[in-house]
Amino acid sequence: MTQTAGTDAPRPSFLAEVKDAVTPRATLLVIGVIALQLLFIASYVGALHDPKPKDVPFGVVAPQVAVQQAVTRLEQIQGEPLDPRAVADAAAARAQILNREIDGALIIDPRGSRDTLLVASGGGTVLATTLERLVTTLEATERRTVRTVDVAPASAQDFDGLSSFYLVVGWCVGGYLAASVLAISSGARPADLRRAVIRLAVMALVAIVGGLGGAILVGPILGALPGPVCAFWGLGALVTFAVGAATLALQGVFGIVGIGLAILLVVIAGNPSAGGAFPLPMLPPFWKAIGPALPPGAGTWSARSIAYFKGNDMTGSMLVLSAWAVAGSAVTLLAAAFRARPHSAPAGASAQPS
Repeated sequence: MTQTAGTDAPRPSFLAEVKDAVTPRATLLVIGVIALQLLFIASYVGALHDPKPKDVPFGVVAPQVAVQQAVTRLEQIQGEPLDPRAVADAAAARAQILNREIDGALIIDPRGSRDTLLVASGGGTVLATTLERLVTTLEATERRTVRTVDVAPASAQDFDGLSSFYLVVGWCVGGYLAASVLAISSGARPADLRRAVIRLAVMALVAIVGGLGGAILVGPILGALPGPVCAFWGLGALVTFAVGAATLALQGVFGIVGIGLAILLVVIAGNPSAGGAFPLPMLPPFWKAIGPALPPGAGTWSARSIAYFKGNDMTGSMLVLSAWAVAGSAVTLLAAAFRARPHSAPAGASAQPS
């Protein structure tokens, strides 16, 4: 019986298979992932590995003849952890703490040897305990004692004052994940203004629902944070939409790489600089500087203000979030309009459908 020889094509070389499996575009994306990985490690470890208080706004209440001496003594602590300033009286010190102008205050009793330290653990438990340790040590060198009064205490269900931070992180994650899904589910680039408008409208709906869900979870359901649900709802909607609009804008300009840039801004740069685990005065200068300008930092500050400081000192952070929302929406629409604009073709050339 005669057997016909097969005509199988020769198997490609291993190198050819590698080139076929790992395209230049995939290689660049993998390199980008490695860069994000290393930046993640550098940012989180750099910001959080050695927290030290630096220039913490701090009030001093004392008789006029002694107040400057006390301020000077606090200024001379090694490492300059405090930025002390004279305050008229105890009531003014409390008011300034609740208005988030200062983070603590020392009320000196000229008639005795026991002073009072005012702190606000609602603004960050770690910072409050650090101030207590610093002042207690300093007072001991003067053979004085100190009692601590928490004028804005964190909730007993808010461990280390972290619930506000985690709430905002959840809203931010929802923002960039929803925007990423919208951007890549039906074509990576918005073809026209109509699609861009639809994506922004859906993002607004996601923000409203996600904001309300987060507010209900941390308030009525878990009891982690005090404060009105409606205020948290509005904040959550703004945070989620701001991050989502920024992600859509970056994706509209840079394509799929824009999603990585959104992660860079929100997760890698924004989360460690938000003042969550360690309040802003305890972060290194770079992270302390960028934190308030990014959505996680602005959102965390606002959430703590709502929960513990009667909504005081939120104007700056709300303007930051609004700027991200407006700028993200504008860039998303402009990128779509520019891409949809018909390009001029040579004379006699037929127009090709997009």
